[in-house]
Amino acid sequence: MASVERKASDTSVTDEKSLAANDNAPVDHLPALGPDVDAAQIGDVSEDVRAIDLDDSGKERPIETESDYALRLVSLDDDPSLPSLTFRTWFLGLGLACFAAVLGELFYFRPQTVQVSGLFLQVFGFILGRGLEIVLPGPNHATPKMRTSNTRFWRFINPGPFNIKEHVAISIMSTTASDQAIAISVFAAQDLYYSVTVNPAIGIFTLIASQLIGYGLTSLARDYLVYPTWAVYPFIMPQVQLFDAMHRGQGIFLQKKRRVFFWSILIAIFVWEWFPEYIAPTLTGVSIFCLADRHSAWVTRIFGGAAGNEGLGLFALSFDWNYIGSGGGAIGSLFTPLATQLSLYSGVVVCILAFCACYARNVWHAQNFPFLSQLLFYENGTEYDQLAILNADFTLNNTLLAEQGLPYYAASQTIYQLSRTMYIGTAVTHFFIWHFKDVYNVVRNVRTQECQDVHYQKMKVYKEAPAWWFAVLFVITFALGLGLLYAADSGLPWWGFIVALIFSTAFVPILGTLYATVGYQPSLQFLIQMVGGAMIPGKPVANMYFTLYGYQTYQLTLNMLRDLKLGQYTKLPPRVTFLMQTIGGIVGGVLNYVIMKSVIAGNREILLDVQGTNVWSGQQVQSYNSAAITWGALAKPLYAPGARYGFIPWMLIAGLGVPIPFWIAHRLWPRAGFNYVFTPVVVAELGFLSVGINSSWMTSLAVAVFSQWYLRKYRPRWFRKYNFLLSAALDGGTQIMVFVYSFAVGGASGTAIVFPTWALNPSGNPDYCKRLDD
Repeated sequence: MASVERKASDTSVTDEKSLAANDNAPVDHLPALGPDVDAAQIGDVSEDVRAIDLDDSGKERPIETESDYALRLVSLDDDPSLPSLTFRTWFLGLGLACFAAVLGELFYFRPQTVQVSGLFLQVFGFILGRGLEIVLPGPNHATPKMRTSNTRFWRFINPGPFNIKEHVAISIMSTTASDQAIAISVFAAQDLYYSVTVNPAIGIFTLIASQLIGYGLTSLARDYLVYPTWAVYPFIMPQVQLFDAMHRGQGIFLQKKRRVFFWSILIAIFVWEWFPEYIAPTLTGVSIFCLADRHSAWVTRIFGGAAGNEGLGLFALSFDWNYIGSGGGAIGSLFTPLATQLSLYSGVVVCILAFCACYARNVWHAQNFPFLSQLLFYENGTEYDQLAILNADFTLNNTLLAEQGLPYYAASQTIYQLSRTMYIGTAVTHFFIWHFKDVYNVVRNVRTQECQDVHYQKMKVYKEAPAWWFAVLFVITFALGLGLLYAADSGLPWWGFIVALIFSTAFVPILGTLYATVGYQPSLQFLIQMVGGAMIPGKPVANMYFTLYGYQTYQLTLNMLRDLKLGQYTKLPPRVTFLMQTIGGIVGGVLNYVIMKSVIAGNREILLDVQGTNVWSGQQVQSYNSAAITWGALAKPLYAPGARYGFIPWMLIAGLGVPIPFWIAHRLWPRAGFNYVFTPVVVAELGFLSVGINSSWMTSLAVAVFSQWYLRKYRPRWFRKYNFLLSAALDGGTQIMVFVYSFAVGGASGTAIVFPTWALNPSGNPDYCKRLDD
């Protein structure tokens, strides 16, 4: 995946032979795809053999460059006459948005950070869309009276076959609603740790404002993070190929074959997932070492991992796709470029060594605390009483702090903070030495040179969403968010709100480039918390709100850019994408709040527990609250130079130098592969295993190597036709199962139905490791 990371010149390609030749060129001289390249020249992506796929010897080339992604994986076919805003779009879009918001909030309180899969929503939307195509009245099966009375109305109700534009619009609205809003962490932490219940109106409108304010900034980055060919967004390829398989080439035998393949895998994984998720949880992480020694704490720490905050999962074998394929987030074993994943797992290996060394040598009094935990502790290992150091208005009381003493982190959480601070500096340097020139050239020439990407050129038939739409949305949400800060007694001053937005905006081009090219979305959370603690000391709740607008604004801006690219690949009009995103954010904000209140009311004690259960966990709220206390209330005594954790802020500076040796090495030895080492990813994941279920990472790595190396290189035709569909089917079937399970027996709708204890469902840890809190 060299070129997805290392973009190059803007030379257009006009024939198959030159395109094939240029695709094998060095990464510094890759072609852009101009308007002269059309579907007639390259054939359909569903075809079995095409000239564009072959090398000089007649064998199919591996998918390597951004040109390959744009032309060999994505169809150029489009029918501008297809309607996108129909009754089916609105009915299914709103319905699935509600469904996805509920499911996303349930996942927020799971023991592992899992996002609602866009593939799952895509599959569900297709099934329902085809159903409405059959049952709704429309021009194709209307009475003569209906045809003559109001044809336009019936075409709105049912314009004919359920089409790709309706489907993409529905998927974007529902995916937006499923985003796990950081405002939930604020409200949940206030409820669980401060006994403060936010007024429902304030909570819901804060959620809506914080969800949409990032979309208002999107127009600033479209020209360089959406339109160009090098902005690949590799993780949306399964969705794009699935849209093609469902809606294009219906008469082609290969397409039928792909659909049968997809549905067979989806049904099979739906059935299978009932075993590791419910009937036989041991399959989440089979550890030979734990089975051999069930009484050693060190065996649990190193080889355990099938339970939340249990161990590091070394040599564990996982059979649960919920954790294998998605990696708990956007890193998918079957679609994330191998270089990105190898960089990530290199960081994981160092993570294991660092965690074990710190605990064995009792660094930072590590042995006084749990091996993995996000909570704060007294030096003797008991949980820190954060309210005991705060005034009635939740500001720091230095007298009470002197009585209680400063809190400690578990060593694993300290390393996690260190890595997530260090990588921000690494990402900044990485951007400037690898990408700044490309981005600068796009911005400089945006008014004088038109983007030559072939998909962008095909989209010119549609009206662009004007910049003033985004500006109006930003102004409205800015005013709403600012007013709600004071209505909620957040403690965050108006100028702090503005500074948070400035920081967020500044990092969109820097970290967004990494997201668009190698499929990795870095987190700004620790930098924002650090800045907020320095600017507004002694106020943990204010720090939560500062982080909300400083971090989530950046994150959701990237999400909007991702969906704009999805729209460009699938030819959905940009104005429809904007509308779907906006409405999805509103729906998600309302339902996120409702479900949060329900889950907290029924599971308060579990959410406050360090390890939680295999179904519910408060680890995300615990982590967010702990960071707010340490950075918000205790930034100076904990993080100032010479203080207990005073070295952590300096890691921001140290990170600046990490990419430079690899860049120099690449300049000296350009064929050695140093350009494949994505240092921000390596550094960021030095604390990868600090939380959640960790038994799947080695299985994920094995799947990644098999897919992204063996299949991509040695079975390129199968890889092109089936790899991303396989990912879509596995993710879709798994998440349909998780939804059914959560409401049927998992306790999301009331009382959980526990499966009887047996050999693969033991009463202790699922992998038979010694339980560390016994």
